Amino acid sequence: MNARLLMAQILLLILGTLAVATAAPQLLPDQAWKAVLALLMTLLVGSMRPSFFLRIATPVWIMSLVLLVAVLIVGVGTDASPGTHRWLPIPGFRFQPSEFAKLTLIMMLASFFARRGVQRKLISATLMIAITTILIVLEPDMGTTVLTFSLGIVLMYAAGVRFGNIGALLLATLLIAAPVASWYLERHPYILERVHMHQTSATTENVGLNQIGKAHRDLAYGGLWGQGPDAPRYPYFADHTDLAIASVGFSTGLLGVTMALFAYWLVASAALQVARVASRVTPLTRELHGAVVMSTGAMYMIVGQACINLLVAAGRLPVTGVPLPLISYGFSSMLTMSLGFALIHSALREVNRALPTHGETRHHPPGQWGQVASSDEDERDDEADLDPDDIDTTPAHAGDEHLNQRPITLGKTPLERL
Repeated sequence: MNARLLMAQILLLILGTLAVATAAPQLLPDQAWKAVLALLMTLLVGSMRPSFFLRIATPVWIMSLVLLVAVLIVGVGTDASPGTHRWLPIPGFRFQPSEFAKLTLIMMLASFFARRGVQRKLISATLMIAITTILIVLEPDMGTTVLTFSLGIVLMYAAGVRFGNIGALLLATLLIAAPVASWYLERHPYILERVHMHQTSATTENVGLNQIGKAHRDLAYGGLWGQGPDAPRYPYFADHTDLAIASVGFSTGLLGVTMALFAYWLVASAALQVARVASRVTPLTRELHGAVVMSTGAMYMIVGQACINLLVAAGRLPVTGVPLPLISYGFSSMLTMSLGFALIHSALREVNRALPTHGETRHHPPGQWGQVASSDEDERDDEADLDPDDIDTTPAHAGDEHLNQRPITLGKTPLERL
């Protein structure tokens, strides 16, 4: 396991436990044992190789779609968002399928691009993103919808899809969504209410503190070192979920908030290290390509969601209902993010394992991320763990009767594009 990544996860789980102890102490035992369980899940799942995740990607993605359909039929909403269907009531707890769907979309697109490359059948990848996003928007859950769709775009970019194709997808989405946007907002007026509340927050604070104003008050009271989790404070809505960072700031001060930001930076650094190390491996196997895409997607799922939550807490975005990864109370999000950490752990170990043992730095051909390997001795163990459909054992000059019988162009790495 990567020490930096493990330290970041433990730090976030500790801060989340402190936030719950500050805002909802009656939920502290529940938060504590679930944090331990989430960490154990990361250690267990993270020990598996990327080939395992690429093999199971299709069935788990289909399973997530079934759960998204089920939540539209039997799901329940919240008091703050009446008329929504976001949670599946399960004895003992409630499960949010949209969180799980983000993780499975990462695995599915990573598997797809690793097997097919980025030059063929991009319509299939687009449909994967569209189906997952549409099922979430029907709940409705606009915050998760935006995150899921943007996650698909990031995965395309990480896989090496051309900017022109990504731009075409964005334009098509805009043209399709524009005619139904008015009807959708009329059916779900709470979305416009949140936007209006955000726009008029400056005037409402003159009458009394709103939800964001109370969060800012907690951050101000926290000072540099915090008041401690048992200090008296004024409770407010979502102080242990969407606005958990304010509870962290109240109990641990600026120090705790800075530690949270540092932890998310460690996550981004670890994921970028996967791309950096993979760029030194030539030829780049399909498993390594999939590992890079998975780690980039998992990083965006964690860090991107954290950025949105923190911007809401800062009053720069309307309230979205997006939790702060590993800090906000809620097991669905905690478990999903912990599995995202596991994907990065697995990818880091795999790319480090593929590095040349003789200490030389290998460079792939200009303009390409690499090609599928067929006979390199260092990759025989990788190929043994892959399904026959997931590897290419045919030399580059062979015929092209099937996709697995010819090399594929994977495009530039994210680091090369910068």
